[in-house]
Amino acid sequence: MTTTPFTPVTPDRSFRQVMALRLRRALRGLFRLDASATRLEKQVLDYVTGGLALFWKRQTIYAGAGLLCGFYYDVQVAVLCYILLQYTEACDTILCLRIVRWKGGNLREVRRYRNLLLFTAIQSTGAICLWAGIVAYLEGVSSHFMPLFFLFAAGLFAAVNNHQLPTILMVRLVMYAGTFLWIPTADLLTVRPPLESFLWLQLFTVVFVLFFVVECSVIFLRLYRRGLDQLDELRLERDRVQAAYEVKSQFVSVVSHELRTPLTSINGALGLLRTGAYDADPAKARNILEIAHKNSIRLSALINDLLDLQKLESGQMSYNMDQTDLSALVEDCIESIGSFAQTYGITIDFTPPAQMAVVEADRDRIHQVLDNLLSNAVKFSRRDGRVDVRVTTSATHARVEVQDHGIGIPPNSRDKVFGKFTQVDSSDRRSHGGTGLGLAIAQEIMAAHGGSIDYVSILGEGTVFAIEFPLKD
Repeated sequence: MTTTPFTPVTPDRSFRQVMALRLRRALRGLFRLDASATRLEKQVLDYVTGGLALFWKRQTIYAGAGLLCGFYYDVQVAVLCYILLQYTEACDTILCLRIVRWKGGNLREVRRYRNLLLFTAIQSTGAICLWAGIVAYLEGVSSHFMPLFFLFAAGLFAAVNNHQLPTILMVRLVMYAGTFLWIPTADLLTVRPPLESFLWLQLFTVVFVLFFVVECSVIFLRLYRRGLDQLDELRLERDRVQAAYEVKSQFVSVVSHELRTPLTSINGALGLLRTGAYDADPAKARNILEIAHKNSIRLSALINDLLDLQKLESGQMSYNMDQTDLSALVEDCIESIGSFAQTYGITIDFTPPAQMAVVEADRDRIHQVLDNLLSNAVKFSRRDGRVDVRVTTSATHARVEVQDHGIGIPPNSRDKVFGKFTQVDSSDRRSHGGTGLGLAIAQEIMAAHGGSIDYVSILGEGTVFAIEFPLKD
């Protein structure tokens, strides 16, 4: 089996901070997959629902403007402009109704609807600007109260009701502002009056009004974005709570499963011995005591894992770093697990390094990591199989590889392998028990040593777990 190099991880934070950072990154990673689509989709839907709710209000404004234009200026112009506005309204309304019936989709589809809304917005804005420009032309050189007020009302209407989609709001305001400025500027270019003329005052007033409209737009846009940000934070907090709930559920499931079997065995053994059922058969009594002892060791291991996890999460795990001969430490671990391997009929082959590998490490904690890797390799090997252990060195790192030739690990199982209270086979019928904490704890211990732990596996052929340390000069 071939192996791939692993990149060591060197944290400078406590375990709690590291885990919190990883959880945030994981959630943000998942959240980014659809955050853009979700946010833009909400903006589009808010824009559409708001536009449909204001349909009759816009119709009233158009009808009133059409009547005034027809009565005081030109009926034919009023009718043609009103028909043009109704056409743009029909296009916009049909599109909005289509979006309301839409069931949601990906970012590409959301952007397509946003662009269609932008197109209809340009149509309707162009029709309004054209109407105001024609009325101003019919008025000649004058105060242009009606067309300017009509444009001011349209700009304010856009600032208040189109802030959901900044692109559409900006396009509307630019088109309104251009027409707004063109009307008094055209009079100035025609008459070329002195600065004391009311025509200059009209231009300055238009600029002031435009500033007011833009400021209103910025305020409404800022308030809406603040609401979106708060909604995103609530959604992220919901995901955090859901992740924490899943971890708690896994904890309850694993701990209850791992406690139930040994406690039942211990209680049954003690109950039989207390009744004196095997007083006349010391061999059977000893056998029952041996079973109870093994289960008590299993319970002790569970409690130790939980205590280690609590220390890691609270940042209270202490390390006694010292120069350690990695090869000698591996040999000690292999010797200590020898009897366990014999029960499975597994032989362990060790290949030492070509030169001494001295690392800065807490011997007991690294012993704990290696015990976990070796016991897993033994448990998941085929009976009467072999586990290969190798220590290799490079210019900057020392590496320990534990290779089994067993069942292997399915693809895309990394989260389960290194997760807390998780196992690749988490069913009640799994062949091997365990809390699912061993590799999670090992990962944090290696991170505290400035090293790394990882694996490569081929399903049905076996797995290679490797830990890496920076070499001590």
